[in-house]
Amino acid sequence: MQLSIVEIAKPIDANVIIGQAHFIKTVDDVYEALVQAVPNIKFGLAFCEASGPCLIRHTGTDAALEQSAIEAASAIGAGHVFVVILGNAFPINVLNQIKSVSEVCTIFCATANLVRVIIAEEANGRGVVGVIDGSPPKGVETAEDQAERRAMLRRFGYKQ
Repeated sequence: MQLSIVEIAKPIDANVIIGQAHFIKTVDDVYEALVQAVPNIKFGLAFCEASGPCLIRHTGTDAALEQSAIEAASAIGAGHVFVVILGNAFPINVLNQIKSVSEVCTIFCATANLVRVIIAEEANGRGVVGVIDGSPPKGVETAEDQAERRAMLRRFGYKQ
C-alpha cells in the first residue's frame, strides 16, 4: 500500500464538502438535497463510481463549480467519494441535508480552507484515509479575538 496526499484545487471563495456514499443515485439525491436547502444555490457535484464503468458522475447549477468538483474528484480518484464545491452557500447551510441522504456514509470535511486528502492506494483501488483541513493553531484566542469571532458571525447573519 502506498500513501499520498492530494491537494484539492477550488475557487478561492468557494467551500468544499468531501464525503463517501455507496450508490450511483448519490448524484441525484445530493443534488436534490442541495437545491432544496438553499434557493438559487450555486454548486458543482462529482461522484466517483466504484464499479461497472467507474465513471465520475457529475451535476450542478454552475458550470465552473461543476468542473472544479470533477477535477477534485478525479484527483482523489477513490471509489464512492463525492465532492461538492459550494459557491454562494456555506457548508452549515447544507451539511445536515447532505448527511440525511440515505446513501451518504461519511463526511470527511466541510471547509473553505486549503484541503489535502490523504489517499491509500493498493493494486485494486484507492481510498480516503482522512483529510488535512487548513493550518495548525498559532495560539489561543484573546478576548479581542473572541469579540471579532462573534462580530464575524453577526456579519454572516448567524448571530443576532
